[in-house]
Amino acid sequence: MGSELILIIEDHVLNRKLVRDVLGAKGYRTIESETAEEGIRLAREKKPDLILMDIQLPGISGIEAQRQLRDDAQTRSIPVIAITASVMPKNRTDIVAAGFDNFVFKPISVAALLKTIRSILDARISARMS
Repeated sequence: MGSELILIIEDHVLNRKLVRDVLGAKGYRTIESETAEEGIRLAREKKPDLILMDIQLPGISGIEAQRQLRDDAQTRSIPVIAITASVMPKNRTDIVAAGFDNFVFKPISVAALLKTIRSILDARISARMS
């Protein structure tokens, strides 16, 4: 398990702290943003290995931020996991249509979050080696 850099875009301070603490304990490096706009800027500047993004954010939504990330050549290839409390089928459809690589539901299951992160990072490493 690695020292990959993960960008956490989450406006709720306790959720952000939980994710930061769990990832730090597993050896991941993290950077954080409370807004999608700042998160997009950090993604362009820091080139994280993965982004965890809340869907309900102040300013632009996580869905719109994901569209902007996918439209930008600098950030297009960064995998993004949606973190959402929305479990309705329409919400899931919107998440998939926006190009998220996967999603994790709130309340966050630490085991599910870590498994999802590791599987996406491992797939990215495998793709680079192919």
